This record gives sequence, C-alpha cells and structure tokens, in this order.
Amino acid sequence: MAARCSVCNLDLSAHDSGDGPAVFVILILGILVVPLALGLEVSMTPPIWVHLVVWPPVILALAMLLLRLMKAILVAIHFKKLRHEYNE
Repeated sequence: MAARCSVCNLDLSAHDSGDGPAVFVILILGILVVPLALGLEVSMTPPIWVHLVVWPPVILALAMLLLRLMKAILVAIHFKKLRHEYNE
C-alpha cells in the first residue's frame, strides 16, 4: 500500500487491509475451483496429472487478479467507514 495517493496526496498509511483480502480470495477461489475440478473429474475421469497441470495455473492466475481487487475494495470500505477517525 502506498503511503500517499499519487494524484491527490491523501495520506493512506492508516488504511490497512491486513489479511482480509487473502481470506476472501481463498474463499472465492474455493467456491469457484472446487466445483469445476469435481465436474471435470466426474464428467471425464482424467488422470491425476491433468488436474496437476490444469488447476495450479488457474488458481494462481485468479489469485493474482483477485488479490489486488479485494485489497482495493477493503481499503476503500475502510476509508469510507472510518475516515472521520483519520482526518489530519
């Protein structure tokens, strides 16, 4: 997290998202990937190496995309709800 906004120079150092984005991304990925993996297994019964080749890149790509989005959302919510406590 940048200490200050590059556009408006707003102090963002007090707005920390902590581990929240990672928790939400883990839950979202579990909801998305587990049914897809089970559906692939039931419908095609591929060998285990297919799962080992397909799912790690899918999970990694989705995690990288979702982490930044979830961090931005949680920092925005934190700023909106608690900005009165951080006014300079």
